[in-house]
Amino acid sequence: MTIADILEKVRAGDLSPEEAIGLIPSDRESNLEFARVDTDRLRRRGFPEVVFGPGKTSDQISKIMSSLREHKQNILVSRATQEQFNEIAPNHPDAIFHEHARCITVDVTDLPPGIPGVTVVSAGTADLPVAEEAALVAERLGAEVDRVYDIGIAGLHRVLSQVERLRKANVLVIVAGMEGALPSVVGGLVDIPIIAVPTSVGYGTGADGLAALLSMLNTCVPGITVVNIDNGFGAGVSAAMINRRSIRTIDPLEG
Repeated sequence: MTIADILEKVRAGDLSPEEAIGLIPSDRESNLEFARVDTDRLRRRGFPEVVFGPGKTSDQISKIMSSLREHKQNILVSRATQEQFNEIAPNHPDAIFHEHARCITVDVTDLPPGIPGVTVVSAGTADLPVAEEAALVAERLGAEVDRVYDIGIAGLHRVLSQVERLRKANVLVIVAGMEGALPSVVGGLVDIPIIAVPTSVGYGTGADGLAALLSMLNTCVPGITVVNIDNGFGAGVSAAMINRRSIRTIDPLEG
């Protein structure tokens, strides 16, 4: 039964709208048995499903990528390894491995135009993998990203020298390990939403990022939102969404 047949039955009163909805073919997912790829996420959320690399075989990742490609959706594999990329590349020769961000990407369609307003900040060089993950994700979701790296509070002058640059952003992503103090320091100097990302960088009592996480959660500076340890991906998504909303204007026809 085609959609036209279904609609005709609704018009004739032979089907209720609720019954018709159940009969309309769904293209909301691609069932690969080992994975159910959410192909409707682009419509619902504004960006496609992202593939988390760890725990998956290269063959599984490749097949998920193929499914997204068939639905004309851009591809991002997070936390990928060089080995996974080497095994995937023959099936996806246009794939790119972003070493610092640990991601694989494929541009199936044009990326959204970059909207200025996201600034990603790192406390130290060791935080760069998480910072680069956040920056790359935000860029692929339509943000133009300014990177301000290695301005940790061990050299407070480095932070102070960048304050005016930071104030130009619509949203800041601040990535820090050790004691995780940088978001609080910056938060006391700017009037911009901050997404704080604790990293697992640090010595023994840092407990693989737990110390930084607790410091950020216990900040006395309002306006700071904290994501999980090393979650550059989540921070990048949130930053891009906040930035996208910040430039929307109310349509006078919509009141």
